[in-house]
Amino acid sequence: MTKHRYSNREIAVAATQIRKRILKFALERGGCYLTQACSSAEIVATLYMRILNIGPSIGNPEAQPFPGVPSPSNMDYPKGWFYNGEHTPERDRLFVSCCHYASVIYCALAATDRISESALDKFNVDGWNMEMIGAEHSPGFENTAGSLGQTVSAAAGVAHAYKLKNYAGRIFCMLSDGELEEGQDWECFQTASFYNLDNFIVIVDVNHQQLEGWTKDVMNIEPIEKRFEAFGWKALRINGHNINALTAASAIEHPDQPLVILCDTNPAQGIPTLDSIVPKHFVTINEGNRSAFQAEYDRM
Repeated sequence: MTKHRYSNREIAVAATQIRKRILKFALERGGCYLTQACSSAEIVATLYMRILNIGPSIGNPEAQPFPGVPSPSNMDYPKGWFYNGEHTPERDRLFVSCCHYASVIYCALAATDRISESALDKFNVDGWNMEMIGAEHSPGFENTAGSLGQTVSAAAGVAHAYKLKNYAGRIFCMLSDGELEEGQDWECFQTASFYNLDNFIVIVDVNHQQLEGWTKDVMNIEPIEKRFEAFGWKALRINGHNINALTAASAIEHPDQPLVILCDTNPAQGIPTLDSIVPKHFVTINEGNRSAFQAEYDRM
């Protein structure tokens, strides 16, 4: 199978559509993790449409009924990674630590025909696998994730195994900057450097926000790149909305070092109405702001 080479324009259009679809979710459901879509749309679209070397989906393109929390009745339930293709030595793998970015992942899967457009209709509908918070059964997710840092450690463990086996595939892990306040992350970063995991690439959506507000006000994590460098990583800081910068950063040589790509982003990118909302972690649509957000949707 020859991988389609998406143009910058196609990726940019997909990023705009990601924002528009998730704004539609918010309008229909009274709220959503909307700013995360604004900040990460180009990152995720570029990963799926250009950077990742993954095979065709082996998951069902339609939304699937989900019986509930893990139990004997669903132990054989299809895994979320099926939508990123088979695990083979030459293929890359993507771990998503920021599980509240699930809607962004689903929309990117739809943009690359890994799930159907109709599957998106089941987003955050009870009893279906298209949940607002991603887990191991959610399309595009390798594991049950969260902000405590376990996903980056799981990803690093897979990278270590791949390196021991001389597999060519790279292991990508996507984080948001608020997660970097967790000590577990830094234990992982130290370990990845010690084992020279140059097949390990961490991408951080540095949108400068977290649940309680701006990271600089809650727990300042700057200068992030200096901290990674002190832990032995190759660190790059780029404009996370620049498709060429994302492409170039993912291709840079980093022998014997893991790579972190710090993507400075705007949590109101493409939807200026969000500028006036603080904190922005979860955006609620109500009668006071619905008309402004509807106008944004119509414009898009």
